[in-house]
Amino acid sequence: MSTPTVGVLALQGDVREHFAALSAVGAQARAVRRPEELAEVDGLVIPGGESTTISKLAIAFGLLEPLRERVRAGMPAYGSCAGMIMLADKILDPRSEQETVGGIDMIVRRNAFGRQNESFEAALEVAGVDGGPVEGVFIRAPWVESTGARAQVLATYDGHPVAVRQDRLLATSFHPELTGDHRVHALFAGMVRTTLG
Repeated sequence: MSTPTVGVLALQGDVREHFAALSAVGAQARAVRRPEELAEVDGLVIPGGESTTISKLAIAFGLLEPLRERVRAGMPAYGSCAGMIMLADKILDPRSEQETVGGIDMIVRRNAFGRQNESFEAALEVAGVDGGPVEGVFIRAPWVESTGARAQVLATYDGHPVAVRQDRLLATSFHPELTGDHRVHALFAGMVRTTLG
């Protein structure tokens, strides 16, 4: 089995936790802060954090356009929470000057499940993840308002899509990297491996 090199966008957010989860599923994790580091990875995780801050830092570090180009060219990417927002083609309620990488034909609503003190956990059935429910940790999480024809909803909570896949792109509203359950990362690592042949 090949060992994919998976970058973690290390501008802001829970980078260390994704490193640990990727290592646990047999991927080599590397921090990505500059375009030349992005060019060296087979796939990319965009972690949770603050989507507006990640957007502004990606622009400041000269990463936004290279990210868009790699995603358009077929690089696998996985976004959790703020990362889901970054992979959405459209944000329903963007902050001023907030931009996304895009790639998934969906509209997301920021902080849809409430503020920090309204964080919660829920057991979720996620299509493509075997072995029973995944524990979803929702922290100021977005939800998906709507998806286009090419986007596949993998999980819902309270009637809203919270996990979506489109081709080589995967996004979750929740944070699997915080639970010690690495099955979502295993799903993504498998997506990256298929691109390596």
